[in-house]
Amino acid sequence: MNASSPLAVVLLSGGLDSMVAAGRARADGYRVLALTVDYNQRHRIEIAAARRIAAALDVERHIVLPLDLTGFGGSALTADIAVPKGGVVDGEVPVTYVPARNTIFLSLSLGWAEAAGARSLYIGVNALDYSGYPDCRPDFIAQFERLANIATKAGVEGDRFKIEAPLLHMSKADIAAEAARLGLDAGLSWSCYDPTPKGEHCGYCDSCRLRAKGFEEAGLSDPTIYAAHP
Repeated sequence: MNASSPLAVVLLSGGLDSMVAAGRARADGYRVLALTVDYNQRHRIEIAAARRIAAALDVERHIVLPLDLTGFGGSALTADIAVPKGGVVDGEVPVTYVPARNTIFLSLSLGWAEAAGARSLYIGVNALDYSGYPDCRPDFIAQFERLANIATKAGVEGDRFKIEAPLLHMSKADIAAEAARLGLDAGLSWSCYDPTPKGEHCGYCDSCRLRAKGFEEAGLSDPTIYAAHP
């Protein structure tokens, strides 16, 4: 990696998926600009995880951008709504869905990318082992890329943007295995929606269940400390 390498903006939440997306951007030869949005989420411990990951990956620059979404509410992650602990329900968008979150976050990363001269945006969305969020689907990624190229000066002038979603068609086991392949320390990442007062993963929320399932199915040691095992 050198100063002539291209730049990519990576949405880095601090979770396993975003860590692997950032690792893939590095492996693809990009210098990484990492964007973490502090939206006053209840699992704010993931912001510290994002800082750890950014430091471990030696990113070019890491911005933690405050954008308090609690004023909007509408989600168990931004309002006084209980986080579900019963497991993923097929065909149902859970209350942990944050309204238009990935649209908002990608818009912010697009603005930084255009200003910085980056034309690749990496996001760790996943359409297989996920919680049913509509903004994690292939159609969403394709349509946002189209929007990026008609909504920006760079795009309309032909300097086109690409939305990279390298985890889109991976299972959680595939993602855990990819972290290992890239030499990433999965223990730096954070997944739980409802951390315990001791700073442990709760073990029962959708995100904990999917994380534990991924490591188990990949046959890898899970570095996560759970208050209760999923």
